[in-house]
Amino acid sequence: MDNRPTGRQLAAARVLLGLSQPELSQLAKISTPTLKRMEASVGAAVGMANNVGAVVAALEAAGIEFLNHSQPGVRIRAQSLGLAPEQLNASSDD
Repeated sequence: MDNRPTGRQLAAARVLLGLSQPELSQLAKISTPTLKRMEASVGAAVGMANNVGAVVAALEAAGIEFLNHSQPGVRIRAQSLGLAPEQLNASSDD
């Protein structure tokens, strides 16, 4: 069984994050035409395993969770409560 996400999952995840294809391809360090081919895939995303993995890693790092239950899907991972480390400063000590 192939654990690759589908092309539609990749496209949906990108759109959920509000990223353009050039922005995501830059984050994943792949070419935009390569990403376009992956997203246009019918079924499992077509491409070299390391390129598909780079896109998945970039999307997951940005907060995407891939769902592979009875129907494949994506969602934005629930954020934990509190401040993110980059939001901590002296004014947040109150």
